[in-house]
Amino acid sequence: MSSLLDGSTVVGALVILLSVSALGLALGALKLRGVGLSTAGVLFVALLFGHFGARIDERVLEFARELGLILFVFSIGMQVGPGFFASLRRQGLRLNLLAVAVVVLGVVLTLVAHWVGHVPLPAAVGLLAGATTNTPSLAAAQQALHQVAGAGGEANASANLPGLGYAVAYPFGVLGIIVALVALKAAFRVELPHEGRLLEHALKSDSPAPARVTLEVANPNLEGLPLGRVPLVGSSGITVSRLMRSGELLVPQPETELRQGDLLLAVGPAQELDSLRVVVGRDSPIDLTSLPGPLTSKRIIVTRRSASGRSLAEHDFIHRHGVQITRVARAEVEVGVHPEFELQYGDVVLAVGEPEGIRQVAAELGDSPRDLNYPHLVPMFVGIVLGVALGSLPFDIPGIPAPLKLGLAGGPLLVALLVSRLGKLGPLVWYLPLSANFVLREVGISLFLSAVGLKAGGHFVETLVDGPGLVWMAWGAGITVLPVVLVGAIARALFEVNFLTLSGVLAGSMTDPPALAFATSVAGSDAPSLGYVTVYPMTMLLRVVSAQLLVLLLS
Repeated sequence: MSSLLDGSTVVGALVILLSVSALGLALGALKLRGVGLSTAGVLFVALLFGHFGARIDERVLEFARELGLILFVFSIGMQVGPGFFASLRRQGLRLNLLAVAVVVLGVVLTLVAHWVGHVPLPAAVGLLAGATTNTPSLAAAQQALHQVAGAGGEANASANLPGLGYAVAYPFGVLGIIVALVALKAAFRVELPHEGRLLEHALKSDSPAPARVTLEVANPNLEGLPLGRVPLVGSSGITVSRLMRSGELLVPQPETELRQGDLLLAVGPAQELDSLRVVVGRDSPIDLTSLPGPLTSKRIIVTRRSASGRSLAEHDFIHRHGVQITRVARAEVEVGVHPEFELQYGDVVLAVGEPEGIRQVAAELGDSPRDLNYPHLVPMFVGIVLGVALGSLPFDIPGIPAPLKLGLAGGPLLVALLVSRLGKLGPLVWYLPLSANFVLREVGISLFLSAVGLKAGGHFVETLVDGPGLVWMAWGAGITVLPVVLVGAIARALFEVNFLTLSGVLAGSMTDPPALAFATSVAGSDAPSLGYVTVYPMTMLLRVVSAQLLVLLLS
């Protein structure tokens, strides 16, 4: 029985790793006033096991750590990738700049802790990772330290310091952002219901979500003009899904010539529909969707690989089947369409046409909800291999003593962002069901934190009680709170950023899911999630790269 806990064997290593993960996740599930450690509970259980002498073969431990890290960051990239580039537009650029400011201030305070507080560099980068609850940056720093120090005595002496610094700073890293949000709310006397109404109004005015209107052709200049030549139709995201003439409903084609008195059901952005109203004529009180007739509508799921990556113009459903695609839901967000709009695996399209035509379109697109539950493993493995290869490429930068590498944290993350945005390349479809993504992410982070905690656990209590642990904890608290409070105050006072959005941005800038959970529970809505998702990908990349730069520039 004792052999099951012998970390020098494969079986013993598996038993220890899985036991630590199970107990840690159980600990993380416990909540105090809605706040828990989540997967960070694995780290503290691993530290406890390590303190009481649990040991695993060094090669097995390193393999578990690296594999866990790769699975974790790749699944994160697949989740946030589709919205990453869109997040850089309009307000997203300003919000990302605020998040960048939080990252930079954290790095500056880490330098102060190293130069003024005389915290060893390996421990300082561990403090930065723990204070910002960012596990990939810890891994990136450890890889950079190993690259700089090599495999000699210096490397062995400092190998545990990043993990110790991370563990010391992490608890307040989780709670500190929540304390900062509460302080900002009190300082600016924020009334959450009022902020909610303001944000809702702003989203409605800027939202690209499609609207619908029935217009009567009253402009004599449109008599005999093909629908495809009417200004704004097609080019500005407006689709005409139904036309009624002399009591007969039909799906219009671009070649359909308009007549005075025609009723058009137009779908598209509300602002563009207002402009179309000026061109066409006037509103009609008739709802064409409620009238009996040969036309029907159906939501169809894109689950056929050959349909993914092709534009609506290439599919040409309107001419081949008499079916019009009026809108698409992607990642649970509805967007308007245009001829060059490319469908991706997992999209849900709204098709309008006669039943037989819709059946033919559904057959072409797949429309198999069951297929969405099937993970495409070959593209995932290819993506991970590409990410590992990219992370291993050295980039020589003048003034830096060693080449910069994205590492096993940055490489897979960047590739996942790109391939999830691309959607398809040849026969490869990069689609990962949400449930599969969640499993990979939790398994990966559990393996990584188990390995880190087991390695650092033998020295954790000694560092905290008899060593500089309390001083390090104080520096970690400063790295957590000061950037958030300062940037949050500037964003609120100077730029008047909505507090619900700001709370999500600050949680995302610290890559802190518990803080996001707190913000959403206090707000009573998912509004903070918009800010969180907007800045999270950029912040994750910056934290991974900045941790490496600190090590490479100062070692």
